[in-house]
Amino acid sequence: MNSFNIPSNAIITVAGTVGVGKSTLTGALAGRLGFQTSLEKVDHNPYLEKFYHDFERWSFHLQIYFLAERFKEQKKMFEMGGGFVQDRSIYEDTGIFAKMHADKGTMSTTDYETYTSLYEAMVMTPYFPHPDVLIYIEGSLPSILARIHERGREMEIQTDVSYWEQMHARYSQWIGEFTACPVLRLNIDDYDVNDPESMSGILRQVENVIAKSPVR
Repeated sequence: MNSFNIPSNAIITVAGTVGVGKSTLTGALAGRLGFQTSLEKVDHNPYLEKFYHDFERWSFHLQIYFLAERFKEQKKMFEMGGGFVQDRSIYEDTGIFAKMHADKGTMSTTDYETYTSLYEAMVMTPYFPHPDVLIYIEGSLPSILARIHERGREMEIQTDVSYWEQMHARYSQWIGEFTACPVLRLNIDDYDVNDPESMSGILRQVENVIAKSPVR
C-alpha cells in the first residue's frame, strides 16, 4: 500500500476520446504513486498516418496493430504483478474504434469478425488482467477539439470534424454500458494535473472506488 491506500499492485486505466488528456493524466498519477506507465504507442505506429488519409484501406491494419501492442502491454503488466497506470484500454479499441469502422463500412464484415475473434481469444488467456479502476475522462466536444488543435498533430487537425463528433458520441454511449471493471468519471474542466491538491483529490477518489470493489 501507499499513502493513499491504493494497492501497490493495482492497475489503473485512463480512458477517453482522442485529445482528452489521457497521457498527461497517466504520467501525473503514476508519478504520485510511484507506479510504472503503460503508454499508447503512437509515434512509431506504421499505420497511423496512412489511416488518417484512407480510413477504409487501413482501418483493419491499424486496429490489429493496436490490438497486438495492447495485448503485449497486458501481458507485461500481468508478468510484473501490477503497479501500473495505463493510457487507454484494450476495451476502447474493440468497443469503439473497431466497431465504429465496422458500422460505417470502413472495415469489412469479414475483417471485423477476424478482429473480434482475435480479441476474444486474447481475453480468454491468463495474460489479461482487468483494471482495478478505469478513470474515464470526459468533456464537451468543443473543449476536446480545442485540445486536439493545441496538441498540433497535423493528421488529427486535418481530419473532418464529423469523425470527432461520431467518436465523442460513441464514447458517451460506451462508458454508459461499460461493466468490465469499476469506473471513476472525471471532467477535464474539474482538475489540474499541475496542482498537487487536485491530483490528491483524484487519488482519494481512486482509493474509494477500489475499496468498494468486490474484487479485492
